[in-house]
Amino acid sequence: MKKIGIIGGLGPEPTIEYYKIITGHCRRERKRCPRIVIYSMDVDELRDLFDADRRKDIVETLFEGIRAINGAGADFGLIAANTPHIVFGELAEISPIPLLSIVEETLRAIEEKGLRRVGLLGTSFTMRSDLFQRELQPAGIEVFVPNEGEQEYIQRKIYQELTAGDFRGETREGLLDIVGNLIERHSIEGLILGCTELPLILDRDELGIPFLDTARIHAEAAIARCMEE
Repeated sequence: MKKIGIIGGLGPEPTIEYYKIITGHCRRERKRCPRIVIYSMDVDELRDLFDADRRKDIVETLFEGIRAINGAGADFGLIAANTPHIVFGELAEISPIPLLSIVEETLRAIEEKGLRRVGLLGTSFTMRSDLFQRELQPAGIEVFVPNEGEQEYIQRKIYQELTAGDFRGETREGLLDIVGNLIERHSIEGLILGCTELPLILDRDELGIPFLDTARIHAEAAIARCMEE
């Protein structure tokens, strides 16, 4: 099996989920665990760089992680978070090892389900950027995001609660209300959980549409790559 390199810590709980998904699947299917290298980054440092819109520094900081997993012998790498994929193109160009894109893998999952109208929840950086739109729209998939006030609520809850491992029932209900609004306003057929903390609180599809867990999709793509000969 190929050695997997994970750039994690953004935040810690999703990184743990990636590890559990990958090792759990391999134990069930292959009766052995893959070799995994995890480079844990400083989530607050990277958040400050995004807040200041210091794109060059974001690339350089993430590239430190790529160099680290490459130096540890990883055959390929993945960044265990959605927002850093805003600079995925720059990183892929300079990376010494192949990188798996969370956006490209999510597109494959959406196409497999035959969805054409999807909602997107994530950090404000993810929702306001064209991170998912630039990949999905050419494939004929429309992407809809919450309104500005709802985006501010989601951003606050992600940074003040979810990245700290604080999962509250009232926050879950608030997020589900926003999803309900997207269904009512835009007739979305599915929902992209575009922040790897979100599946930890929106863990059940309760509103009659599939919730696309980008962390699980990404981790399962890593499993497939790991098992390639």
